Amino acid sequence: MAACIYACQVNCRSQKPIIIPKCKNLRASVSSTLKPFLTNLEHFPLIVDVPKVMKETAFKLLDTFVDLTFEFVDQPLSPSQSNFAPVDEIGEAVRVTAMEGKIPNDFPEGVYVRNGSNPLYGGFKSTKSIFGKSSHLWIEGEGMLHALYFTKEKGKGSKWNILYKNKYVQTDTFNMEKNRKKPGFLPNMEGDALAVLMASLLNVLRYGVLHKYQSNTNVFEHSKKYYSIAENHMPQEINIQTLETLGNWTVNGAWSQPFTAHPKKVLGTNELVIMGINPLIKPYLELGVISADGKQMVHKVDLKFNRCILCHEIGVTKRLIKYDKDEYARIGIMLRYGDANSIKWFEVEPCCVFHIINCFEDNDEVVVRACRSRRSILPRPKLTVDEPELSLDGLNETSSSKNNVQLSKELFSFFHVCEWRLNMKTGEVKMKTPTTTEDQFVMEFPIINEHFIGLKNKFGYLQLVDSEAFSNYFAKNSSGGFAKFGGLAKLHFEEREVEISKDDKEEEDLIKVEYHIFPKNTFCTGATFVPKLEGVDEDDGWIVAFTHNENTNESQVYIIDAKKFEREPVAIVILPCRVPYGFHGAFMPLNL
Repeated sequence: MAACIYACQVNCRSQKPIIIPKCKNLRASVSSTLKPFLTNLEHFPLIVDVPKVMKETAFKLLDTFVDLTFEFVDQPLSPSQSNFAPVDEIGEAVRVTAMEGKIPNDFPEGVYVRNGSNPLYGGFKSTKSIFGKSSHLWIEGEGMLHALYFTKEKGKGSKWNILYKNKYVQTDTFNMEKNRKKPGFLPNMEGDALAVLMASLLNVLRYGVLHKYQSNTNVFEHSKKYYSIAENHMPQEINIQTLETLGNWTVNGAWSQPFTAHPKKVLGTNELVIMGINPLIKPYLELGVISADGKQMVHKVDLKFNRCILCHEIGVTKRLIKYDKDEYARIGIMLRYGDANSIKWFEVEPCCVFHIINCFEDNDEVVVRACRSRRSILPRPKLTVDEPELSLDGLNETSSSKNNVQLSKELFSFFHVCEWRLNMKTGEVKMKTPTTTEDQFVMEFPIINEHFIGLKNKFGYLQLVDSEAFSNYFAKNSSGGFAKFGGLAKLHFEEREVEISKDDKEEEDLIKVEYHIFPKNTFCTGATFVPKLEGVDEDDGWIVAFTHNENTNESQVYIIDAKKFEREPVAIVILPCRVPYGFHGAFMPLNL
């Protein structure tokens, strides 16, 4: 018997199937009632892949433990949250015929596509167990692409043919849960500390990863190929015509780690600058430069950090790479083909930056424009001690509605446009806030004409947080919520205006801002700039955005002339089904 066990142990290490031989000593010691069975078994050697069997058995045991211990429940959505609820795939593309206004003749043919969070099994989940409660955030739903196809009908002049389609991004973990036909990953983004810890441990033991690969944040194009991305995994290549997932993009095996949701294409060379963050092991942050044809990693560098940091986005200029480092707030500037030793650091006031508007070189200075908040608003597990930092944990069921309203205003009132000028020779930092800091003009999710990425630009466009809708939500609910965007802003960086503040003091050096406000209870996501094919000026083009009218429960796509920003949209496309609120969008011309 010992020899048989030893053989199993050796072969477990070698990861090869073993043949279990007949064991005469074992047969002699068993009951005579089993002898006929064992005699017959001798003629059929049993081939077993021990590692596979052990893994499957362990998985089944853990799965049974989870099923018995954890109860999955849908997080309730109030009426004001109804458009955060997921939708089903519609199948084949649907022709869109309902429209207000008219699509311009010089609007380019292409695909307007937006990514977003769309939970696979009915809603955003929480779990209850002996360890406590833990929950998913709404940003953790599986990625779903919503695409609107604009083509002109052949032989019919300027008549447009518009199709709508949606489809899940099928990541590795999406397929795991799809095959199980029920939720599997335990939520571990917020909740009781022990519940979050156990959820994380059980996710790793069962699936080998802490979290699902959502691929729900952004979409981008490189070398005429299209990708869906969230920064906790590598991108998934997408067939832009069918929205089918084609597989993970590893740059021919050169990149096998998380990938920023905001890669930047370098004008002139068409190289793609990326970064990847690993929260658990070194290297914690790497930067990479992908060739223009997307076939090779031409530069890859470990920045040699001694711990993991939060870094959601990078920016590029003609020669440099820029990125932010959270906590003690430094901005690093590095040559595109530099290394960790070539970074020049600039200390700035503590803040949190998720999205960059643009950055460019201006003589000895690098100018960085971004959406800045004073402190991080990242959720974290509920702790047993009171902490002064502002976080989503303050918006919980133990707080009064009045306190939630006040905290929500503070939470979202400091997302404002900021400009840093970083002097590469002297190390001097100049910072200013070029827009008003009134609560009703909180701005996020910036976009520009992508032909000006890394160059000095005149215009930027941002989504406006609807502070009234957000505050009203917290006046009625106490379990958390999200920002809604009730309008758009156009920033004129080279035009100035003077405003009178509430205390009758002049606020100088503010830039001109135009506003496009949607009808009441209509909110947008995924806004992007569509340049005119023959455009001359930087703002020759349109802003397109998915919108949803909560009064009529109708989803639309607005098309706004960027030069006539405050006027009525040139067209409103009425969609055949509801499109939930989501994240970033992009327009992919068909003539690439």
